[in-house]
Amino acid sequence: MNISYRWVLDVAPGIDLNPEEAAERLALRGAPVEEMTDLTTGLGDVVVGRVVDARPHPNADRLTLCRVAGRGGEVSVVCGAPNVRTGAFYPFAPVGAALPGGFKIGRRKIRGEISEGMLCSERELGLGPDHEGIMRLAGAHEAGMSFVEAVGLDDVRFAVEVTPNRGDLLSHVGVARELHPLGQAGIALPPFPGQPREPTPSFARGTEESGAGGVRIRIEEPELCPRYLGAVIRGLTVGPSPRWLANRLRAAGARSVNNVVDATNYVMLELGQPLHAFDLEKLTHASVGIGRARPGEVLTTLDGEERSLSPEMLLIRDAAGPVALAGVMGGENTEVSSGTSAILLECALFEPRRIRIARRALDMSTEASYRFERGVDPASLETAVLRAVSLILSVAGGALDGAVIDVCPTTWAPPIVPLRPSRVGRLLGVDFTPDEITRLLAPLGYTVARREKDALEVRIPGHRSFDTLREVDLIEEVARTHGYDAFPETLGAYRPGTVPDHPLFQLEDTLRRVLVADGIREAQTPGLGSAEDGDIPLLNPVSAHESHLRRDRLPGLLAHVERNMSRGVRNVRLFELGTGFTPVSGSAPAESLRLAVVLTGRRAPVHWSAPADPFDVFDAARILVLITETAFPGGRVAPTDVGGHHFVPGRCYALMDRAGKVVGTGGEVVLARLDLPPWAGIVIGVEVVLPGCPEPLPEVTARVLPHQPSSRRDVAFLVPFATSVGDVLAAAKAGGGALLEDVSIFDVYEEDGLAGARSVALRLRFRARDRTLRTENVENAFRRVLRKVREETGVEPRG
Repeated sequence: MNISYRWVLDVAPGIDLNPEEAAERLALRGAPVEEMTDLTTGLGDVVVGRVVDARPHPNADRLTLCRVAGRGGEVSVVCGAPNVRTGAFYPFAPVGAALPGGFKIGRRKIRGEISEGMLCSERELGLGPDHEGIMRLAGAHEAGMSFVEAVGLDDVRFAVEVTPNRGDLLSHVGVARELHPLGQAGIALPPFPGQPREPTPSFARGTEESGAGGVRIRIEEPELCPRYLGAVIRGLTVGPSPRWLANRLRAAGARSVNNVVDATNYVMLELGQPLHAFDLEKLTHASVGIGRARPGEVLTTLDGEERSLSPEMLLIRDAAGPVALAGVMGGENTEVSSGTSAILLECALFEPRRIRIARRALDMSTEASYRFERGVDPASLETAVLRAVSLILSVAGGALDGAVIDVCPTTWAPPIVPLRPSRVGRLLGVDFTPDEITRLLAPLGYTVARREKDALEVRIPGHRSFDTLREVDLIEEVARTHGYDAFPETLGAYRPGTVPDHPLFQLEDTLRRVLVADGIREAQTPGLGSAEDGDIPLLNPVSAHESHLRRDRLPGLLAHVERNMSRGVRNVRLFELGTGFTPVSGSAPAESLRLAVVLTGRRAPVHWSAPADPFDVFDAARILVLITETAFPGGRVAPTDVGGHHFVPGRCYALMDRAGKVVGTGGEVVLARLDLPPWAGIVIGVEVVLPGCPEPLPEVTARVLPHQPSSRRDVAFLVPFATSVGDVLAAAKAGGGALLEDVSIFDVYEEDGLAGARSVALRLRFRARDRTLRTENVENAFRRVLRKVREETGVEPRG
């Protein structure tokens, strides 16, 4: 939102802040200023010049030789504009002045006459498109004074960041409310230059239909348009806006169109209420209806585009058809032009969701829709329409014909939200009395309707009625007004929560710790991909490369590998926790939490002391084992020949949960699917579907280290290649019972003489925490291990 600093000062004269202080105050109130632009840039050297004498150039028919009084006395200036008049005031750039765009004024001889400066046009000053004539300044001025001060251009433009819930900040009054010490009470709308003295208009009110000035207005959809006001102005003259109005709009980043359109834009920027003017003579039968679009209706909007309409959209129509898309843009068929002499001024309240639907469907966004979507002030419609009428009458002439039409099917009542001071203290950590809360909320327009011991009933003002709906919203307002920087820096007393984190969040945190400890870094990739990466298309894709919801997370990490390799980075270790989407017939897509890992390059940095081996397929098995131990108690990892979409068949492993269901795969990635340089090695990938409801982590407990000694037994099994060593380990753990503390492999031996088998040596460690084990205890547990391995796998001890 572009805000003119001078405009803010005009609507709230009591603000005693310079631009930097105002920007800091807005940031503390939750509306940071992204950029500050000094509008005097490039105009500091320009002064007001008074033409003392103007006569034809002696050597050129189309030039004028002038004597101009400026800051340093009178100088001779050659001018080519036809509108120079003796005694008038103009912007004057003396010798040495630099104009916008870097053009520097020098002393020149033009057709034999010396010119010591230049009288400037709007275009030369960067203030408008007019280049035909010199910019004449209205009124009397002091020759030599600063041009920007004389015409009110000494201003600063703020680019304020406004969050979607703060539609009240989309106006100069809304920003002034945040800056003035008294808030709402400090707002005083200034009168317009040349404002006529008119009697206070009356209102022709009706619940569904009303009329005045020869115009009838009817609301057909009360739930979509709760209120519609119209004012008929006749006898006006459409033309260029006066200088002050054009300058005011320009300072706020808006361009001047004509005096009528500029008046509606002025009120919108001042109060936040969009308005629209219809050429009354172009409205068929001078009637207006507000209702849904009918199938097949089309409207050519003011931007010249023909738009097909649907029943979800709200229209303004006359007796012949659509004349405006409600809350978005007017129609070309009723546009105000230079020949317009009578208008119907619209000021309405539209349902925000309906405006958002139309804007998205037609892919068009306007200043009006931007405000209506966020909700405009229901209580300020009368102020806005009367303000606009007054401004139009002062800049375009004419007169108000009859009463202001007011059709209001539903009377708006301010919502009331309960607020407990005790709750304010618990949330903010600082206690506030009811009087303090009332004092903090009052500047923002909130009033206390009822007050009890620990309960306030707060009446919400119209400009905040769309986003202040709960008690916590009011507590946020208390914090904002008190000042976030005013809260103590130290933590007060608090009670830690007793509700544990959800098991899924615990699992994510644990997996992050395990993988980071293994030297793998977390990455985040977009959840969108091409049609090859997903099965669920988007209705409104950003691009062909992001047209579907991703099925897996691994492709995003593989794209990072390609990107790193293209920049010469060989060693890549990344993991990602993200969502995968699969289609479900007749329902919303199914979502599952995925863990993906990619490894490529070398396991360790290159060093002269030892070779650094590259990653291989066994690293995929190792990562899957880490994930199994963390996320799938009772699960196991085994080789598989099913590579699926990403992996080389026969060069991958499967992760199976306790029930034997395959929930993840890892292995060597098919390099043909990647765009890698010739020197790239193999790429290892892992993709696992994590459980939706994992088992909660056990409570953290501490116990004394064992005082009893352990007893160790080593045994070598002759394991056929067709038998998984993991099954042997699982059987050994199950057979050892409570006395078996640890099982580990310490040797693997293979040679041709073993006849299709390998020797796997296990080290078993037995210990009892409450006593010293006897030899028979260890031997009995050891025999149970051998028996369990034989029963489960058929493997016998070697020799």
